[in-house]
Amino acid sequence: MATKSGALLLTDDAIFPVPAGLSAIKNLGSEMVLEDDDVVVITQCGSLGGKLPIESGSLDVVVSVWKAPELDLEQWLEEIGRVLKPGGRILVQTPLLSTERDKLNSTLECKLLISGFLEVQALELKSFLSIEDVQYLTIKGKKASWTMGSSFPIKKAVKTVPKIQTDDESDLIDEDSLLTEEDLKKPQLPPVGDCEVGSARKACKNCTCGRAEAEEKVQKLGLTAEQINNPQSACGNCGLGDAFRCSSCPYRGLPPFKLGEKVSLSGNFLAADI
Repeated sequence: MATKSGALLLTDDAIFPVPAGLSAIKNLGSEMVLEDDDVVVITQCGSLGGKLPIESGSLDVVVSVWKAPELDLEQWLEEIGRVLKPGGRILVQTPLLSTERDKLNSTLECKLLISGFLEVQALELKSFLSIEDVQYLTIKGKKASWTMGSSFPIKKAVKTVPKIQTDDESDLIDEDSLLTEEDLKKPQLPPVGDCEVGSARKACKNCTCGRAEAEEKVQKLGLTAEQINNPQSACGNCGLGDAFRCSSCPYRGLPPFKLGEKVSLSGNFLAADI
C-alpha cells in the first residue's frame, strides 16, 4: 500500500510505544500538526526485507527503534532516506552492546552521514522499548533539502586587481640622468675598405679579394667592365671562340663564353708562355 502520512514509527519489535514516539517527534523540532491519521506505525519490519510500503518523499519524520543489533542498519537508512521529504527528520535508536559508548556513537553517526543525512547529532533519550539491562544509543539527523540530480549555480570568485598607488610626489628616476658624457658622444665608425661598398664597384687600395687582378686583366685586354660582365655580340659569334670571331672582334683572345654572362678569366690568363 502507498500512503502520504506525515510521520512513521518503525521498529523490528512486536510493539512500538506510540506516546514515546510522538514525544520523540517533538524533540526533533517538527512543526507539523500530528493527527491520528498522520502517523503510520510499522512493527516487526524485519519481515519487509528492507523495503517500506510507503511512497517516496512523502514523510516529514521517521522514528526508528531497533531491538536486534544484527539488523542491516545501512539498508534501512537508505530506505528511510527514500521515503523522507527533502529536509525531513530522522531519529534512530539502537541497542548498545559494548561499554565503549563514545566509539559506538561515532560509528552510528558515520553510518548516517554516509547514507546522506546532515546535522547528525547524538541525543540523551530514554529507551523507547522496555528491555531490561539494555542501554540504547540515540542519533538524530536531517535529510538534505535538495533532491538527487538537482543543480544550482556556483558563484565564481571575483579576481580583484590590486590598485596602483599613483602618487605624483613619488621619487622617479630620470632616465637621462643615468647617461654619462661618453654615452652621449657619437661613435666613430671605422673607415670603409670593402670593395663592394660604394656606388661604383672597384678594387680598394689594399684589395685582397681578387678584384684588383681582374681589373688589371680587363685593362690589358682593352675592354670595359661592362663588356666583361655583360658581353654582347652583334653578329652572334663573339662568344663561340676565336675560330668564329672576325678580325676586329674586341673579344679575340678570350675563351668562349655565353652572351649576357660574365666572362670567366683563368688565373694564368695573359701570363707569358714559356
